[in-house]
Amino acid sequence: MKRRQFEPLEIDTFEASVYPFPKHSHTYYELIYIFKGSGNHHINQMIIPYKAGDLYLISPEDEHFFDIKKSTKFCFIKFNDAYFQTHKHLSPDLISTASPIDIMRNSVFKEEKLIFDEPCKSILKKTVENIMEYNDFQKVSDSPIVFYQILSLFGLIREASAKFLNINIDNGAIKKDDLISYIHKNIYSPEFIRIHHISKHFNISETYFGAYFKRNFEVAYLKYINDYKLKLIERRIQSGQMTMKQIAFEFGFSDESHLTNYFKKHKNMNPSHFKLQNF
Repeated sequence: MKRRQFEPLEIDTFEASVYPFPKHSHTYYELIYIFKGSGNHHINQMIIPYKAGDLYLISPEDEHFFDIKKSTKFCFIKFNDAYFQTHKHLSPDLISTASPIDIMRNSVFKEEKLIFDEPCKSILKKTVENIMEYNDFQKVSDSPIVFYQILSLFGLIREASAKFLNINIDNGAIKKDDLISYIHKNIYSPEFIRIHHISKHFNISETYFGAYFKRNFEVAYLKYINDYKLKLIERRIQSGQMTMKQIAFEFGFSDESHLTNYFKKHKNMNPSHFKLQNF
């Protein structure tokens, strides 16, 4: 089972005695912080004991679930590639050497548990609490404050990783052929996500690509593209910060009428009606 998310950033917190999800993967990334409890984290055929204060990094190619032994409170910080792309203007030059996505994909963090000593251990907990508290009052995906808090989490990860012998996260292997990452990065450029282009980019037969995508992601390729694009368009309509002409230009539509027809075809309503229903 592959869990999907269209928001650039979401925060999910819950406590459970039995983990509610079977083994699964995602189309997005997760930072998982353990506030309390204990048990085993099953990831990519490995079993790693967990306890309060642990932090786990999950990327789209990972499969995992938790076997809870003692009632556990989790915080899931879930984001996709678009989140860091959208906030690129706020990012320091430092992350160009090893971006958060590079770090999330580093295989060493699936095999070794990060150890946080003081004061990093306390700072980590407070930072996650700050993000959770902000999430209770404001939309986190658009917040520069939350973005910097998340960057600070990666700073703590860097410091903790320095304790590993012969490990340098700047040199971690990057899977550049990640299909979902490519789609999220190019959703604004229709020509790059057409089947003939994307199949060629990933060296997959054009006639086979649709079956390949559905087998790996459990959804038809065009449906995934449309669902994701519509979700992004809906967010822009709801924000009221962009005109339909600006949204049409951003997503590569020929004009506002083209965007309106596309939206009406898939949502059975005009963008103006959608906006009225969501205010």
